[in-house]
Amino acid sequence: MASSNFSTSLCFFLAFVPLLQVCLCSRRLSAAVEKQPLTITYHNGALLSGPISVNLIWYGKFTASQRAVLSDFVASLAAEGELEQRRPSVSSWWAMAEKYYSRSKAPPPKLTVGEQIFDEDCSLGKSLKNADISALAARGPHRRAINVVLTQHDVAVEGFCMSRCATHGSSPRSKAGRFAYIWVGNSAVQCPGQCAWPFHQPLYGPQVPPLLPPAGDVGVDGMVMNLASMIAGAVTNPFGGGFFMGPETAPLEAATACPGVYGKGAYPGYAGDLLVDPSTGASYNANGAHGRRYLLPGIFDPLTASCSTV
Repeated sequence: MASSNFSTSLCFFLAFVPLLQVCLCSRRLSAAVEKQPLTITYHNGALLSGPISVNLIWYGKFTASQRAVLSDFVASLAAEGELEQRRPSVSSWWAMAEKYYSRSKAPPPKLTVGEQIFDEDCSLGKSLKNADISALAARGPHRRAINVVLTQHDVAVEGFCMSRCATHGSSPRSKAGRFAYIWVGNSAVQCPGQCAWPFHQPLYGPQVPPLLPPAGDVGVDGMVMNLASMIAGAVTNPFGGGFFMGPETAPLEAATACPGVYGKGAYPGYAGDLLVDPSTGASYNANGAHGRRYLLPGIFDPLTASCSTV
């Protein structure tokens, strides 16, 4: 299935910057990045608006606890009431991404957890090409949807660990509708130092001790970070003409413009000042649904040309 595709790039600024997600959106691994003007602008393309279901397509055998961590994150994006009072929260992080819509005529979307589709037996095999990701994404709804393909640690995906940790793209226009999609891989076995930093020792740069992950699962906590970046990109630049800076073929988006930034004072090799769970010692920066805690990336603020964190 033809598609536009934005990938999460693993880039290294200075000595080390973990996983720069370069969109039409994927997180690509590259040795150097050309300097781009620090301005994210709107390119007058279509944006996602109104009610949007986030549908989760599980490829491989995820445990119930792993599925709960990721689905609770999606549910947290729109959570209100008690969660909203427990700042910093996932919903307050999401509000930073929604600010982009003030620069367009469209209202921000209302995200909800949609369908959950399971393929535990890996019907397309355990070595996937980009076309396979598009085909899996097409199993979800084709209208008012973001279809998220999540691959388990024993599934290889084209470019995974070599040039990206996650990707977002879109389906072609058709009578059935047009949808955005995301792919995120579990890097626990294949490349945790690239796609799950700071919860694993990095391959390059300062070799500081890794932080403890809030869910106790290096691979899944890394997936949350990458999924957060891709959702921010898929909403603000779903079809290639939304908000980004740099070349259209390798744009920097709302979250991918802030690689390695998770708290104030972040610099290469240091994620920034974070909260620490006194009972587990795990590091996090946002509270989520059902008592969850997550580490979420910084969001680029086009008004200040700087990265903001919760």
